[in-house]
Amino acid sequence: MERRAAPADGGIDRGLIARRRDLRQDGLDRTVTARTKEHTNQRTLRLMRRHPQRFETITADNGTEFHDYAQLERATGVRFFFATPHHSWERGTSENTNGLIRQYVPKGSSIAPLTQHHCNAIARALNHRPRKRLDFKTPQECFNAI
Repeated sequence: MERRAAPADGGIDRGLIARRRDLRQDGLDRTVTARTKEHTNQRTLRLMRRHPQRFETITADNGTEFHDYAQLERATGVRFFFATPHHSWERGTSENTNGLIRQYVPKGSSIAPLTQHHCNAIARALNHRPRKRLDFKTPQECFNAI
């Protein structure tokens, strides 16, 4: 499997970062129930087809659920990139988002008891929180503007 490094600019200014635990924005997706490449591709393709104008590139982690990324590239024309393992600076927005989530779920806490409703409430709060990186607009405002 070919692995491409993430774009030098981080590819994060106009993209939607979609990860298993934070695909909640605007009800775009629900919890990915199986971390298989087949299920991940199916759910990702559904999301991309529903909102094609919102995807320029995807930067994924190195989990096995993304091993079939080439199928998604062929189906959509959207290029996939992968962050280098143990290079958290290549995933700045992701790491920042994890820190924001930790305000609601402290590190070391299990997420097992969280309900979908609770996860949605956290996502809603974060998606309506202004960000300096977005000129103090909220992620929801930026998402709606695309």
